[in-house]
Amino acid sequence: MSRSRLLTLAAGFTVAALALAGCASGSGDADASSDPDAGYVTPGKLTIATGDIAYYPYVIDDDPSSGEGFEAAVAYAIADKLGFEPEDVEWERTSFEAAIAPGPKNFDFNIQQYTITDERKQAVDFSSPYYSASQAIVAVEGGAADGVDSIDGLKDLVIGAMAGSTSAQTLDEVVEPTTPPQLFGSNEDVVAALGAGQIDAFVIDLPTAYLATAMYIEDSFIVGELPAGGIPDEWGVVLSKDSPLTDRVSAALDELRDDGTLAEITDEWLGAGQGVTLLQ
Repeated sequence: MSRSRLLTLAAGFTVAALALAGCASGSGDADASSDPDAGYVTPGKLTIATGDIAYYPYVIDDDPSSGEGFEAAVAYAIADKLGFEPEDVEWERTSFEAAIAPGPKNFDFNIQQYTITDERKQAVDFSSPYYSASQAIVAVEGGAADGVDSIDGLKDLVIGAMAGSTSAQTLDEVVEPTTPPQLFGSNEDVVAALGAGQIDAFVIDLPTAYLATAMYIEDSFIVGELPAGGIPDEWGVVLSKDSPLTDRVSAALDELRDDGTLAEITDEWLGAGQGVTLLQ
């Protein structure tokens, strides 16, 4: 999918294009989108949530309604398969932890790099995966992690991660640090801790690591990619527990995977993160 196609998805379809999409999508939800009993938070609308602040490359300029960015593009592609016009997509913001806590939701699905885990499935539903991510170590030039080329070299460092994340689990299970890791409430807090010298390095998913070092964190670099931890880091969209939409959203993603659209979106927005050294 070209960037112009992504912009078209976000900006709006003509009536004719919408009719063709409804016939060709194969997910059979063009009518269900306006059915008051279909399970949507607001009948006739698709309510999608993302983070309180959504960052590149997942959302461009913190504006998911643009359709620009990896997860914004995936969200609108799902909407297309479900039979929704872009103008009928509404966005909500949630914290990372609030979205996966038990209880009712104010969204139909939430997309913000959620790893699918059995523990989280006790409280929420997940779609089929839309991305499989690896984790990486980020540090600053001239710091304690500069020159480290193995997992053993990381063990004595003070390393940070976001609490409750796959990054934190990978840090614990793969690095097995001898110095207690520093856990924070958000990735923004992790980055601030690195800048303040409170930690020597941090763990984050590889696409974010690549772009953070290239664009956002001065004099930073990727130390290396980490092997997978105890669970595969496959991302799925989050839905309320036993949502009637779970199978439909999974079917939409499966179609996007099968027809190559998902791979094109991934290459468009995340392809730059290839070729980082795997630490052993």
